[in-house]
Amino acid sequence: MIPLEQAQETILKKVELLGTERVDIMGALGRVLAEDIYATRILPPWDNSAMDGYAVRCEDITNATRSDGVTLRVVEFVPAGRLPQRSVKSGEAVKIMTGAPMPEGADAVVMVEETRSEREDEVLIFQPATPGQNVRRAGEDVRQGGMVLSRGTLVGPAEVGMMAALGRSIVSVHQRPLVAILSNGDELVDVDEMPAGHQIISANCYSLTACVLECGAVPLRLGIARDTVEDIRIRLKEGLRADVILISAGVSMGEKDLVNSALEDLGFDLHFWKVAIKPGKPTAFGILGSKLTFGLPGNPVSAMVTFELFVRPALRKMMGHNQLFRPTVEAIMDEDYRQKRGRKNFLRVVLSLKDGKVHASLTGEQGSGILRSMVLANGLAIISEETTKVRKGEKIRVYLLRPLT
Repeated sequence: MIPLEQAQETILKKVELLGTERVDIMGALGRVLAEDIYATRILPPWDNSAMDGYAVRCEDITNATRSDGVTLRVVEFVPAGRLPQRSVKSGEAVKIMTGAPMPEGADAVVMVEETRSEREDEVLIFQPATPGQNVRRAGEDVRQGGMVLSRGTLVGPAEVGMMAALGRSIVSVHQRPLVAILSNGDELVDVDEMPAGHQIISANCYSLTACVLECGAVPLRLGIARDTVEDIRIRLKEGLRADVILISAGVSMGEKDLVNSALEDLGFDLHFWKVAIKPGKPTAFGILGSKLTFGLPGNPVSAMVTFELFVRPALRKMMGHNQLFRPTVEAIMDEDYRQKRGRKNFLRVVLSLKDGKVHASLTGEQGSGILRSMVLANGLAIISEETTKVRKGEKIRVYLLRPLT
């Protein structure tokens, strides 16, 4: 049985970054850039108005007040998408819309709320302006030739918009790993089957598939293997086309825990099969070339917790992410908790904000078969293997699974 940190280090040393592929920018959402993006143009391309209002010369409205406005002659209307045809001379103004190019001669925009216009060719200005007021300068966002997005950037909506603004419709991103998922056990049936008295539905297959999808990889379900080395081996052979194989159940030391034997038969080199954590002690990891396999426990909570601790970081490293693990927060424990010394424990907790501080409370019973404890949780509290009691009011570290409530 090895410590958590040693197990994670062993795994991540074996993970190789996947190759790259070119996708359209919408397909890049949630992916990691595999190239630097440089600006081939400036943004914005010209000085433009940041407001609906009137483009003016500041010197013409120096004395404007709410009680004594300055009247200017309106010589043109410039909506967004049209170039101005007139320059602004002394005593003149141009009615302008947000995003429209600034006319020559004007050095500021007075927002429409500070004006009154009773005739199309005149406007009354009630506020002075300073040069550059409500004007977006050409190139203030992006300078031509500059790097806008660097390799390794996680693409979100803003990055998609920036690439579109620069005219980049196709970009290079890191590939997503194909993850084969196999459940093991004579007692398991699929979700649409009616379980007999000794059977249960294979929920792990679906929760692990959802975990794979949630972190951006591509799942491949291999179904349910029966409790024979041959059936496990046959199904694992189908999964050899994947980058990663996940196996739920059958990796501990019971009479029917046959997964390790099947993996060794296929040539996998097993690096460990027990980790000093709770839940999730019977967790195995092996490699075959660059292909990874994880043998996860059969209990539903253990399967999801070990995915979070071992599989998710490996998949994220394959996809080029810089942040491999969930963020952690410091929280105040709202109740006492006792445990045996020897294994690092991951408690399912609900995190909430109270008086500006993060508090953690248990989701209820913490058994590894109680899936509802994961349903209710938005955090995994990290309790040291040396700790025997966490007292109410004590500060703990917590992996953040979902936003705070």
